[in-house]
Amino acid sequence: MNRKQIIKDPQNGNKAEAFEAFDNIPANPDPSRTLGDVIAARYGRRALLKGMLGTSAAAALFGASALAAARQASAATPTAPSRYAFDELASGIDETHHVARGYDADVLLRWGDPVFADAPDFDVMNQSAEAQLQQFGYNNDYVGFLPLNAEGSRGLLCVNHEYTNEEVMFPNLGRQDKAEFAGMTQELVEIEMAAHGGTVVEVVRAPDGKWAVVRGGALNRRISPLTTAMVLDGPAAGHPRMQTSADPGGFEVIGTLNNCAGGMTPWGTWLMAEENFHGYFWTDRLDFDGEPDLAGQPEAAQMARYGVPGMWYAWGKHHSRFNIDENPNEANRFGWVVEVDPMDPRSKPVKHTALGRFAHEGAETTLSKDGRLVIYMGDDARFEYLYKYVSRGAVSEDRAANAQLLSDGTLYAARFEADGTVHWLPLVHGQGPLTAENGFASQADVLIDARLAADALGATPMDRPEDATPRGDGTAYVMLTNNSRRKAGQTDAANPRPESRFGHIIEIKEDGGDHAAARGQWSILVKCGDPAIAEVGAEWHPDTSQHGWFGSPDNSAMDADGRLWVATDQGSNWGRTGKSDGLYGVETGGALRGHSKLFFRCPVGAELCGPYFTPDGETLFLAVQHPGTDGTKDLQGFGRASTFEDPATRWPDFDPQMPPRPSVVVVTRQGGGKIAS
Repeated sequence: MNRKQIIKDPQNGNKAEAFEAFDNIPANPDPSRTLGDVIAARYGRRALLKGMLGTSAAAALFGASALAAARQASAATPTAPSRYAFDELASGIDETHHVARGYDADVLLRWGDPVFADAPDFDVMNQSAEAQLQQFGYNNDYVGFLPLNAEGSRGLLCVNHEYTNEEVMFPNLGRQDKAEFAGMTQELVEIEMAAHGGTVVEVVRAPDGKWAVVRGGALNRRISPLTTAMVLDGPAAGHPRMQTSADPGGFEVIGTLNNCAGGMTPWGTWLMAEENFHGYFWTDRLDFDGEPDLAGQPEAAQMARYGVPGMWYAWGKHHSRFNIDENPNEANRFGWVVEVDPMDPRSKPVKHTALGRFAHEGAETTLSKDGRLVIYMGDDARFEYLYKYVSRGAVSEDRAANAQLLSDGTLYAARFEADGTVHWLPLVHGQGPLTAENGFASQADVLIDARLAADALGATPMDRPEDATPRGDGTAYVMLTNNSRRKAGQTDAANPRPESRFGHIIEIKEDGGDHAAARGQWSILVKCGDPAIAEVGAEWHPDTSQHGWFGSPDNSAMDADGRLWVATDQGSNWGRTGKSDGLYGVETGGALRGHSKLFFRCPVGAELCGPYFTPDGETLFLAVQHPGTDGTKDLQGFGRASTFEDPATRWPDFDPQMPPRPSVVVVTRQGGGKIAS
């Protein structure tokens, strides 16, 4: 299907669902030697196609205890003590959120909440870009927390705002991509732009353990693609491919967009990952089928590899910098990792080109054994790659010196081998195929075209690699969400199952326990989906209950005790599981390796993002994104796409005059204490 067919497909109830369907079409032209093949070679294709593993593979994945247990989902008490000390929440789906017994999950920040002392109160019927720039943005995704005192009772929340859903955001508008953006005026476009980006806001914990926003906090800040000036840094800064008529030097760009997951650096700065930037670019040059016509574009091949222009927003109709006909280089200035100093609201954020350009899902940081900065990053698209960045210098007490670590280092792409080895391939100009003869005239070209460079190196195409969460012992966990495009018998990506709709999690153990190592060992932690259905081919610890298994792992976090927490993003496919998205505690070792428990679940149509723990482990921040939108046609008793006037839920306000509002939720234990301990 082409772009127009996807837009008009009645199965896609809103723009986000259509965008998801469009992204199902791989941009990688040659997904050969994928992780699906590697997994099949390692564990045996016959067992994988039967939806099960052999005895030796099961023992390797789950430990010897798994062989003695029944291979089915149950609600029985685990045969070994769980490290996650809470009563499991029942799975399901309805109009509101739920948390495990003994915990409170309070709404802390909603779309439109004032951020500054003089900001106007939210008036959903009379929105403006000016007001939105002073209010909490839309579709909160990544959440980071920076303590401001020793007790951690005051701090800064750093929140990404990924995208907008105009059909539930604006009154009397409806879905706009299906209507050729007929109702998207410049005023509405600029409200959307103001609602993107990020928010820094001070929060404080009261003696009773409840958190509140400090409206008008001295460090509060809004960042947007409408007004925020940013610096381009690293090898690609100033390159001719980064220069535009508005910025002939190629060193400054206005704003950031589609900020999905992210990270916090050891010195307290916030990393915002730019993900699906291609969807924001526009062209007026269409072929007979209404598809973008790239003929005559000097970078047509590079644009095609990144899906530019996606034309999922009308920004390019009203702001020429997003129209590739007039500003073809502007797209090269997005798809980076942006560093923000939350402690200085006057500072310019920095786009670090040394970290490569692709659909960044996250930017989780850790340290190598010799103190260098290491960042794991996924390229969240089907048949794309896993990356990591290693700085040249070490992290120090000098905050100014640390700022240079993101400008001088090496970017690597991962290749997974059948013997369980993972090789990290350096994206360095002049090494191997990364030469002028192959289209890479400089390190700037390598980084601007990181996908093409990873293609040339033979990295392993994967199934939507999203968050990659490191642990201090040299281990990292990679969330692989799904890949329904891979057919049986086809050369596939990052998953041993054809038409994988549920995803899986890979564990990497770097050689010597050093995150900077050039190689490591990989294994599968879990294969997601319902283990009671043999055809799904799911693999969990056998004691995982009917509530504990999940599909489509997305964001993840490691708490202070080294425990892995996984948030899910099923999109419109939650009907396949009958469960809303949620947060799960997943055992990574011992007798319960591969066991999962449900802790929190979202309202219908929402995706769970974040999660982020305070250093003392007593508070958990979660982001609930796009409530009431995805897959609402499958909600029993509703059965249709949501609109502003007729949403599937009005969470979190449940006010008949208010649409659903993306919000940050804060989870605490009743009576105090560490979460799940």
